[in-house]
Amino acid sequence: MDQKEINITLKTFYGFEQVLSDELVEFGYENPEILNRAVRIKGTWKDVYFLNLNIRCAITVLVEVNKFKIRDEDDLYNKCRKIDWTKYFSIDKTFAIKGAIFSDMFRHSQYPFLLVKDAVVDRFRDEFNDRPDVNVKSPQVVFDVYINNKEVTISLNSSGLPLFQRGYRETAGLAPLNEVVAAGLIRMSGWDMKSTFVDPFCGSGTLLIEAGMMAAGIPPMIDRQHFAFKNFQNYNAEMWEEIQSAAPKRITGLPCKIVGSDISAEMVTKTRRNLRGLPFGRFVETSVNSFEETEKPEGNGVMVSNPPYGERMGEEIEEMYEKLGDWMKTTMKGYDCWVLSSNLTALKFLGLRPDKKVKVYNGDLECSFRKFSVYEGSKRAKFQTGDKEVESTENKDS
Repeated sequence: MDQKEINITLKTFYGFEQVLSDELVEFGYENPEILNRAVRIKGTWKDVYFLNLNIRCAITVLVEVNKFKIRDEDDLYNKCRKIDWTKYFSIDKTFAIKGAIFSDMFRHSQYPFLLVKDAVVDRFRDEFNDRPDVNVKSPQVVFDVYINNKEVTISLNSSGLPLFQRGYRETAGLAPLNEVVAAGLIRMSGWDMKSTFVDPFCGSGTLLIEAGMMAAGIPPMIDRQHFAFKNFQNYNAEMWEEIQSAAPKRITGLPCKIVGSDISAEMVTKTRRNLRGLPFGRFVETSVNSFEETEKPEGNGVMVSNPPYGERMGEEIEEMYEKLGDWMKTTMKGYDCWVLSSNLTALKFLGLRPDKKVKVYNGDLECSFRKFSVYEGSKRAKFQTGDKEVESTENKDS
């Protein structure tokens, strides 16, 4: 396989660009370029395989095919016609053109995709007097077209299905937390993978599983069988096998305690089913309890949780958040408690000042991810030096 340097763009959700960049740096990639909902690095096809298996905070791994400027619609078709699409996939594979258009040049947002599709088809006809089929719903090969004013970037989607489709979820609740979002939140929390991790609203267990995978060093896509790069002309099965073989698959324990609970017995059953097929599943502690009945494990740690937002609960949600705040103050001393919610009014009923607030999205919902440090003593004592009180500017909150 040609191992010359290529541009690799990893897409993510709004608010998670920095944690994705940090994750890439930990893997040894230098100077990641942070973009809008994406991070770009330089690498090789071996890196493409490695990242599809191992990256936790990305949705898709894109490989740049071509980049150019255009003057008008005809220019887009003409420049795409010159690209040798036949070196990327064979005529028996189905394909689709997808992407995002931010340009006034085109009257209809879908029209650029049709132009690129025609260019692909016509290039194949030139070579083989035949053409590959388009399949918009489940294509084997997807080209990503990004147009910003006059600049066009065309990339190959090497992942296929989004990377949040890990393959471990047997069963889920009504509104499960996206796996990439869960991994990003855990990284954002600063959890060291040695201290205790707690989730008192575990639902179907996404945060617990992502935490377990991190602590065990198990790649997030270890259970996924198929990636789009297997449909490419340059697919190297030997290289892919080598990367898979290097990944740990069995463990004898976790370096930390991971504890989850939920008031719903049905949800805890779903969590246990999802954990059952994972190599670290038996080491994660789960119980059917309300948060108020959940006892703090010994020592310090991190709580990351995604409590109900209250779309269906009405006024009860404010009372629940007030009780959650009281429980955090009395039970979770010594913990950094992180809460994700789209209900900004309910968050105020926690009765705690956040040390940090980060705007993120959970699906289509704009959420606030907030850190509350619950100290053994009072916060005033924590920041007191002599007779003078010092308070973090981040600690100011309305």
